[in-house]
Amino acid sequence: MRRSQRSMTRRQFIRTTAGIGLSFAVLPPALKAVSDAPIPRRVLGRTGREVTILGLGTAPIGEGPVETDEAERIFAAVLDRGVNYVDTARIYGNAEEALGRIVPARREDLFLVTKIWSESAADAAKSLEQSLRMLKTDHVDLVHIHHIGGKDVERVQAEDGILPYLLKQKDAGKLKYIGMTGHARPPRFLQMLETGKIDVVMCVMNYADRNTYNFEETVLPECRKQNVGVVAMKAYAGIKGGFPNHRSGFVGCATPAELLPRAMAYALDLEGVSSAIIGPYTMAQAMQNIDFALQYQPLTPDQRSELLAFGVQLAEQMGPRYGPVA
Repeated sequence: MRRSQRSMTRRQFIRTTAGIGLSFAVLPPALKAVSDAPIPRRVLGRTGREVTILGLGTAPIGEGPVETDEAERIFAAVLDRGVNYVDTARIYGNAEEALGRIVPARREDLFLVTKIWSESAADAAKSLEQSLRMLKTDHVDLVHIHHIGGKDVERVQAEDGILPYLLKQKDAGKLKYIGMTGHARPPRFLQMLETGKIDVVMCVMNYADRNTYNFEETVLPECRKQNVGVVAMKAYAGIKGGFPNHRSGFVGCATPAELLPRAMAYALDLEGVSSAIIGPYTMAQAMQNIDFALQYQPLTPDQRSELLAFGVQLAEQMGPRYGPVA
């Protein structure tokens, strides 16, 4: 996309998302002011590292019509507020480029995560080297095998597959931990966990998709058993329409604005979950997510029951939009 085209798209995006910012502002009084209090932290499984209960997801901004300067500004503001878990990927547009402008000065304070889409060692090597170069660092804390539900697990584990490659890079000091992410096919996560080599899992866990993919009752118990760190993604049940709308922040997320704090709380209430990774589209959304994290309290039984009842209805509307369950 030429710069003039990208800038025009960004102007259109800002005009359209202005309404989102306003609708997000209609919140209970206790959630309106951003506090200076530290964001709570939890230990990320067997890594032993403390991470903030809110993580910065960079896909929406990186893949969306946001210029790199603005992406840098939003990411820096989130880190300034104390978020230390930063989730990115080589395929997230300009996200790694924007992070590369702010990571070096903060590197020791961050738990820096990137992902590799490939199954093969050769492609993985190219991806990791590019990520390190863009992020301007000589190592990351965690590398995820991206989208494990869509991978051939045997190919991943083969001698020339990505898992052996990552184990070698772990020994070489280019990464500290190995993880996997995904939205679908929980059984493939269980296959990978059998290797004993996975340190962290990030998967879809929210009050609605528990009725469809149900990572909560399939993958999460095994992670607890192995003390594998767990990060919840799509805590707000994702954007309306799923992946086809990922670059269209103006459509809004699947969760109504008034239920966003409860949606985050649902994910954080799950035993074994250390952090919820949420990717904002705008500065207003980024700051609001921090508000929610600061105000987080476990759901009451009534709040949980009401949210889960709504989640059943929402799941029926959305269906298995991320791919097969098995």
